[in-house]
Amino acid sequence: HDVVDILVNNAGVMAIPLTRTVDGFEMQFGANHLGHFVFTGLVLPSVLAAERGRIVAVSSIAHLPGLIRWKDPNWEHGYFRWAAYVQSKAANLLFANELDRRLRVAGHRAIANACHPGMSATNLQYVGARMDGTPFVERLWKLGNDLFAQSAADGAKPTIYAATSPDAVGGGYYGPDGLFETRGNPKEAFAAPHTKNLARQARLWEISERLTGFRFE
Repeated sequence: HDVVDILVNNAGVMAIPLTRTVDGFEMQFGANHLGHFVFTGLVLPSVLAAERGRIVAVSSIAHLPGLIRWKDPNWEHGYFRWAAYVQSKAANLLFANELDRRLRVAGHRAIANACHPGMSATNLQYVGARMDGTPFVERLWKLGNDLFAQSAADGAKPTIYAATSPDAVGGGYYGPDGLFETRGNPKEAFAAPHTKNLARQARLWEISERLTGFRFE
């Protein structure tokens, strides 16, 4: 398409056993961040051709403790699945913020922002257990979804808000307004201070370029 009004980077995996992409990237960092980084760059000319294009990164409440392993983001040494997941979700916010800053500096009308779905009932939570071959743990995750999670349709509301609302701004972050941002209607969400750090945003951008070999025009 010559014109793309909205790009939502939503692809993701959570807390899976150590797996690598065909390019050798740790799967969570590769699928949840690096793939989005490259794809956004490839689609960007069509987004810029829109009257006011938007790029939305879907992060997670789990980004809060997610510090980037600057010396080993690809988990070449050791692996802890949950730490890898929260790193990838922090990367979503760092990338969205840095992309929006660069769009503004370049004088473009397009914006980038981020959102999270709260706790939503999808298969995201139990794929890792299924890959592990632990049906009991898989059933526990499914029970948790049944008891505590909102529907996938409700979980999509912050994404729709970030992508379409006239009140959603570049560099914004949106999530549910309920208890601990786990469910509810979209509002401005709490972003960890480390995701707003300009030096960290730029550093992740540079690492992403180096690892993927891709540079934005």
